[in-house]
Amino acid sequence: MTQFQYIVQDPEGLHARPAGKLAKFAQECSSEIIISLNGKTANTKRLFAILGLGVKQGDKITVQVQGDKELSDCKRLEEFCKDFI
Repeated sequence: MTQFQYIVQDPEGLHARPAGKLAKFAQECSSEIIISLNGKTANTKRLFAILGLGVKQGDKITVQVQGDKELSDCKRLEEFCKDFI
């Protein structure tokens, strides 16, 4: 398992548009990707699970990636976060 932490920069937090892009990105990965905030976790392949976390600007999320291509998926996901969240 590989993981990283990211502080959400978007003024509106992880709202519908970036959450939808994140879910679509995760569905294209072969790895399992889980994000967590304040003890709550969400499967990033499920849009409503992501939205259920209620991530706001300034929140530090933990992203865990596990699978055969976890290193490359993790690297791509970090870049995704910098660009869209």
